[in-house]
Amino acid sequence: MSRVLVIGAGITGITTAYTLNQLGHDVIVADRHLYPAMETSYANGGQLSASNAEVWNQPGTLLKGIKWMLQKDAPLLLNPLPSWHKYSWLAEFTGAMRNYRKNTVATTRMAIEARQHLYDMAERENIDFNLERRGILHVYQDRAGFDVAARSNSLLLKGGLERYAVTPEEIRGIEPTLTGTYYGGFFTPSDATGDIHRFTRGLAAAAARYGVEFKQGVEIENLQFEAGRVTAMLADATSAGTRRRNDAERVDVDAVVICAGVGSRRLAALCGDRLNIYPVKGYSITVQLDDEASIAGAPWVSLLDERAKIVTSRLGKERFRVAGTAEFNGDNRDIRADRIDPLVRWVHENFDVETSRMTPWAGLRPMMPDMMPRVQRGRQPGVYYNTGHGHLGWTLSAATAQLAAALVDDDMPGLSKAA
Repeated sequence: MSRVLVIGAGITGITTAYTLNQLGHDVIVADRHLYPAMETSYANGGQLSASNAEVWNQPGTLLKGIKWMLQKDAPLLLNPLPSWHKYSWLAEFTGAMRNYRKNTVATTRMAIEARQHLYDMAERENIDFNLERRGILHVYQDRAGFDVAARSNSLLLKGGLERYAVTPEEIRGIEPTLTGTYYGGFFTPSDATGDIHRFTRGLAAAAARYGVEFKQGVEIENLQFEAGRVTAMLADATSAGTRRRNDAERVDVDAVVICAGVGSRRLAALCGDRLNIYPVKGYSITVQLDDEASIAGAPWVSLLDERAKIVTSRLGKERFRVAGTAEFNGDNRDIRADRIDPLVRWVHENFDVETSRMTPWAGLRPMMPDMMPRVQRGRQPGVYYNTGHGHLGWTLSAATAQLAAALVDDDMPGLSKAA
């Protein structure tokens, strides 16, 4: 039985650890937080959205970023201060525009495949994560936005997605709580929503029952390679700067799978690999629906308002998640009031919902310049990557976990294959 260290206890790391365990590997999970799913997998938009698989590599995205640069509440905000990491990433983002069509189709296919893997995990382990399989409705206020969406829709259809245009009247029928005026929309009945935090914690608990070992509250201080083995040095993340280097715990494994989100770039460098992940911040609010009017006034069908770049998810009867924006501002997790306010205003503009009790949150999406996740072997023997999912980690994780686990299992078969 091979021993595998999975670095990262978010949705990607936990689905990978669970899948490796099911293949018969001895798995350890290490994460700097005290519990799983405490960073980008904590309070995202909640959408399991193949309909949002279009990659961002288009000239219009850059033009909007420049246009909105000085607008603090803009859907896309780019900090103009110089940063080699940021501008090298943007240069590679521009270069990846030539693969826009191919990458959008590939992402759509992967997202469709991922759904069934995730549903199977939840059913097998009896995980309640507020799953709502009511579809996702994209809405557009004007013809220009709708026509742009129609062009990208052809790529989603090519990837195998069932998605069709709807009229303003049909929008009302799909989600009666909407109060805005719309030119039209697109509806994807097979998409879904759910609480990523509840799912990840539930799957982590299942993995622990099967024997996966969790080391929480630790930083990866170093990775060493010798004779086909990997040694990880783990330091206590709760007492940074106070422990001596020779106090670090040594963990010897046959393989390491890096699923560390925005932290994967540093870890890749320790392995001699370049992984140009940039942290793109997103914000959300979770509104507590405390009165009957708010419970009735919040939508059950998941929405994406294309102009505002805002998505919604209903998480059970009494919670309403609203998320959006993309902020290029480095490794910064601050929750800014001027980025939360547009989410609150949007709720009041579109629904009869009270927002007096809501929780703001910000997380860093780990984005590659071409918007494609990295599932691959590293230069060093025994090093593997499953990271860089950007805004689609929740949507794609169950599929990329299968791919990453298969790479490890091909190189060092687990008990299931050995049997």
